[in-house]
Amino acid sequence: MKTAYPEMHAHLQKVSAKMARELTGPMTVFGQLHAAATAPAALDTITKELIALGIAISTQCEGCIAYHVHDALQAGAKREQILETIGVAILMGGGPAMVYGCKVLEATDQFLAKEHQQKG
Repeated sequence: MKTAYPEMHAHLQKVSAKMARELTGPMTVFGQLHAAATAPAALDTITKELIALGIAISTQCEGCIAYHVHDALQAGAKREQILETIGVAILMGGGPAMVYGCKVLEATDQFLAKEHQQKG
């Protein structure tokens, strides 16, 4: 069964916004943590999103894949950079990382196709 990652991302954004309204304390702090952790400093935002994506692969979190493929592309990551991130995750995580790396590649192609449709 093929996962529609752009739709998953949109759905998770909607549900997490609802949760933020109902669970203000933890969600506010989590949002602040996310902003601080991904802000450019010694590492740029693209690198930080690619690290998060590698961790999403190794922890087998499809929602995290949807978020971090989206955010990496928004930060300016190229498809080739995402492919190299998959390669490092496979090095560290073996077969399970390869399976979830396939999911990342699929998510990347879906987000890029959606972006292309919106532009064209």
